[in-house]
Amino acid sequence: MRIKSKFIWLFPLLVLTLSFGKNQSPETSELPPYLNEEGPWIDSLMNALTLEEKIAQLIMYPVYSEKGEEHFQQIEQLIEQHKIGGVIYMQGGPVRQAQLNNRLQALSKVPLVTSIDGEWGVSMRLDSVIRFPRQMLLGAVQYDSLIYEMGVEIARQCRLTGVHVNFAPVVDINVNPKNPVINSRSFGEQPEVVTEKSLAYMHGLQDNGVLACAKHFPGHGDTDKDSHFDLPAVQHSYNRIDSIELYPYKALIAKGLGSVMVAHLYIPSLDNTRNRASSLSPAVVSDLLRDTLGFKGLAFTDALNMRGVSKYYDPGEVDLLALEAGNDILLFSENVGKAIAVIRKAIEKGKYDIAVLDSKVKKVLQLKQWLGLHHYQALETEDLAKDLNNRNADLINRRLVQNALTVLLNKDSILPIRGLDKLNIAAVCVGGKGESDVFQTTLDQYAQVAHYDISHAASATEIQGLKASLANHNLVLVGVHGSVNPRGNFGVSSATMQWITEVNSNQNVAVAWFANPYGLDRFSGVQNLDALVMAYQDNPLTNEYAAQLLFGGIEAKGKLPVTAGGFNAGAGLVTSKTRMKYGMPEEQGFNYERLQYIDSIALEGIEAQAYPGCQILVAKDGNVIYSKSFGHHTYEKKQEVRSTDLYDIASVTKVSASVPSLMKLVEMEKLTLDDYLCYHLDYVDSTGYLNMNLRDMLAHTAGLVSTIFYYTHTMKRGQLDYKIYSTEQTENYPYRVAEELFVHKSIKDSIRSWTVKHGIHHKREYRYSDVGFYFYRDIIEKYFGKSLDLVVDSLFYRPLGAHRLTYNPIDNFSKNEIPPTENDMIFRKQLIHGYVHDQGASMNGGVAGHAGLFASANDLAKLFQMYINWGTYGGERYIKEEVIKEFVKCQFCEEDNRRAAGFDRRSTSESGPTCNCVSWESFGHTGFTGTMAWADPNEDIVYIFLSNRIYPDADNKKLIKMDIRTRIQQVVYDALALGNKQDLHQVMGSAQH
Repeated sequence: MRIKSKFIWLFPLLVLTLSFGKNQSPETSELPPYLNEEGPWIDSLMNALTLEEKIAQLIMYPVYSEKGEEHFQQIEQLIEQHKIGGVIYMQGGPVRQAQLNNRLQALSKVPLVTSIDGEWGVSMRLDSVIRFPRQMLLGAVQYDSLIYEMGVEIARQCRLTGVHVNFAPVVDINVNPKNPVINSRSFGEQPEVVTEKSLAYMHGLQDNGVLACAKHFPGHGDTDKDSHFDLPAVQHSYNRIDSIELYPYKALIAKGLGSVMVAHLYIPSLDNTRNRASSLSPAVVSDLLRDTLGFKGLAFTDALNMRGVSKYYDPGEVDLLALEAGNDILLFSENVGKAIAVIRKAIEKGKYDIAVLDSKVKKVLQLKQWLGLHHYQALETEDLAKDLNNRNADLINRRLVQNALTVLLNKDSILPIRGLDKLNIAAVCVGGKGESDVFQTTLDQYAQVAHYDISHAASATEIQGLKASLANHNLVLVGVHGSVNPRGNFGVSSATMQWITEVNSNQNVAVAWFANPYGLDRFSGVQNLDALVMAYQDNPLTNEYAAQLLFGGIEAKGKLPVTAGGFNAGAGLVTSKTRMKYGMPEEQGFNYERLQYIDSIALEGIEAQAYPGCQILVAKDGNVIYSKSFGHHTYEKKQEVRSTDLYDIASVTKVSASVPSLMKLVEMEKLTLDDYLCYHLDYVDSTGYLNMNLRDMLAHTAGLVSTIFYYTHTMKRGQLDYKIYSTEQTENYPYRVAEELFVHKSIKDSIRSWTVKHGIHHKREYRYSDVGFYFYRDIIEKYFGKSLDLVVDSLFYRPLGAHRLTYNPIDNFSKNEIPPTENDMIFRKQLIHGYVHDQGASMNGGVAGHAGLFASANDLAKLFQMYINWGTYGGERYIKEEVIKEFVKCQFCEEDNRRAAGFDRRSTSESGPTCNCVSWESFGHTGFTGTMAWADPNEDIVYIFLSNRIYPDADNKKLIKMDIRTRIQQVVYDALALGNKQDLHQVMGSAQH
């Protein structure tokens, strides 16, 4: 665990721990943070304000930054004429709001207190700002420190946009699934859970200078009408309301809650006056909230233009009633001038006590001083959008979603998905929009998946066609994309749920539910599913992480916050992380800014034409923290490099095909590294290879020549011998060498003969060599009884979900997915595109022990993550730990040979394959085509660099001269070191504070 996660969250966790348990009495409650404010600024204003101006301090009017100049002038007129005390910001944009805020504040005699409905951040009202989850999703999160961090970040967003009061959190206990107005805005149905999360949110706001406002008092969670349009009735007894609805208010008030919003509800057990809303009831506001619960902070009315009150009372009249009930702030007054006049008249006639008015005004001024408005400074608008949408906001958002996703069903432990080599997977997107693309593309990062789309309104014919297509698949992953809105069946049709049930009767089905959990109540077959992941909302993050959860990229940790679909509140199964996760570098301790130097180095290489394009991937602790593609397939710039493209990885094939196969044979006790070659291949018995040791060969110290140019034996005067080659594939010419070029079936015997005659340079002398890998292929195929490509595909690639790690990619992928390599004018007389560059491998039909593999960085990383996991990946073991450790260790360090058994290692000199930043235990390999794959078990880092630097000329050595690969590797380690240093600095600063 990172130092940051241990200590930075310690303070809020302590606060929350002390907050829970018994609800404190009013006598022990903390005061709202602003009520201790005193001083000449407050006193002078209390003396200077006229009666009308004092009344106006209690009125907040809506402002829309999306509207034009006419609206702005209307607000300015209210400020100039009536001196209103504040505004509530409604729909608009952050820059427009900040500019308007500066304009309005400059005009106001007393600085305005501003507010916003920002339950999931200011994005609830403003465009172009990161949107945090709704509270229903947050109710599933088991770490309240994350809710606190969200509150801190939302407070920062509020301050940047000029907001002082956030009308959040919603503390309503949503016990009514049909609630049309609260529903997914609630943390859930369990009073304790709602209270804990509300406290965390409240502290996050108020610890950072923004006033929290708990709503909707005394509780809007068990209503079936929307108070925006009517007056909902709550028919419960006082005892029930006290034990459920009031539960969170008691705890929040005890911990210094700054403000409360009073709802428009009809609650006969509290006040049975006909058509009197709770917001206008002295019994609710003064008696219950103030006297019984001991609340001393500001009470805001809910919007006074809502039909729950406005249909029964005239403007002005409703404002006075709200004040008389005990409220402090009149929100959304429909007629400011009339409200002031009616309230003034009541005071002048002695119907409303001026002393009560003064006490309310003083609280407002105390709040303004606490907010620093007595030293008001205009907002900065330059780079505001960037400041609002910073990396930390994204990180918090991601952590919330990751920790909320809830597994409700997991029969036979189907999740995380395993046994990929035995599965034929289909994914169906139901009713998706743009977000569903993220679900589908993320699934593709883990396995080969067939994709289907269907709408919720699909016809019977379309549904039957889909069911027929799915019949050939033994695992169906269904993403159900709906809505959080209770209207319209939460956006999910009954037809959708019916065909899912039918498919599930014949095949394994796992559903990711991107909709309100209450929608499960209408899914009669839900309990029969094999797996069910509740994602709560439909957005890019829920789609991305639900796909990761299915395959074990992340764990399932969430708990259902409400009862739905036959699942009780609190339900939630735990699953494990078994595969690579895709996330942010900050999650693993990397400094993001330093990591971006990778981009500049990669682009520097492209600009210098060291390569036309490349893929770069970095993973730490099994988490991909950097994965980018740069440039194009060729310098003609017709095809951009994508993360799914397959590069010829050249000699990285050695440690990605031959070596893991040999490891497996060692595990099977078919051979040992100390065996002689002749133990396994009869055809070397009477040759110079008779006493050649496998360990020596794999460490390149057996005295083999570097390579043999086999193709020269098949040419005459610079031209191909067409007794050996053919332009057509036939029984006698089965092996494809390149486009429309095939070689005779006897070529493998010829290669063995040439190898035996020409392969030895000098015994027991270090020399890097490809030659031994021709022998290893024969050994592997002898014991497994099939060709090398089939061996590694069945043993490793398909089970790993690495279908983009393959020999002969042209058989299954288009050329648009494969960057070309050399324009070979000597041997094959063509541009090599989709075929292996290495001449010897091409003469073996593209399948060789030393070359021939093509890969995407993502799928090659899976193999190397398996190595760094010491043989496991995806919940399955591929190779025994001790076998891998034997192969990757330095074999002859005492002879100044850095090599492992097949793998390369860090050099003691500056000219090695890596930067000097990697550990001595790290291992990997580089490839002639401009590739590199490296694993560092000490830091748990996998680094992949793929390029086609030999396009169109293999003599292009700029990649090597510019040291691109190792410079990027150095940046990775620098970014980690800098990130860890920053974390330590933050911890020390926090401790001192």
